[in-house]
Amino acid sequence: MNAYRTVARTGTAEVEVRRSRFLAVVTRVEDEAAARDVIAVVRREHHDARHHCSAFVIGADASLRRSNDDGEPAGTAGAPMLEVLTRRDVSDVVAVVTRWFGGTLLGAGGLVRAYGDAVGLALDAAGTRQRRLLHTMRVTAPAAEAGALDHRLRAMGEVSDVEYGTEVVFTVGVRDAARFAEDVAGASAGRATVEPSGTAWVDV
Repeated sequence: MNAYRTVARTGTAEVEVRRSRFLAVVTRVEDEAAARDVIAVVRREHHDARHHCSAFVIGADASLRRSNDDGEPAGTAGAPMLEVLTRRDVSDVVAVVTRWFGGTLLGAGGLVRAYGDAVGLALDAAGTRQRRLLHTMRVTAPAAEAGALDHRLRAMGEVSDVEYGTEVVFTVGVRDAARFAEDVAGASAGRATVEPSGTAWVDV
């Protein structure tokens, strides 16, 4: 596993079925604690609603999956929400759907469709982006070389950090560490040094 998809941004959507209102939010999270924090925030924000159902998928391998019906009939809310996240093949994401009851019972099938549809629409609004496991490299160069080198490095990999001082240090994520070191040596005429610093998941 060296790549997976997550949401690009927070997405929201609203569905109304027989006067019941379903407000969905999906957002990116790094771990279970962050997912539960999002759920708590939504619950406080919409404290007048009857249900705040949720589902989340965490990890590059999507190994952590949880869902909660929050008082709806078992299997009619959290499970279909989780199914949508799984079918869309996204991870590091939490979905919360807040429901205001409209006075008419929707039945199990109606609830499953409404919760699933709301999450699907919120994912459409959020979009997706890929995360890839890359080698992280520290490139140190004289300050006078920084401007020209910055442009070249961004063409070679994913620049995640730049430290300015008497020298400039770039942190760059790359797929091929050996090839990158050769390319930097050529681009800088040997004036920049390259050191590996591990691996990291990087948005690409």
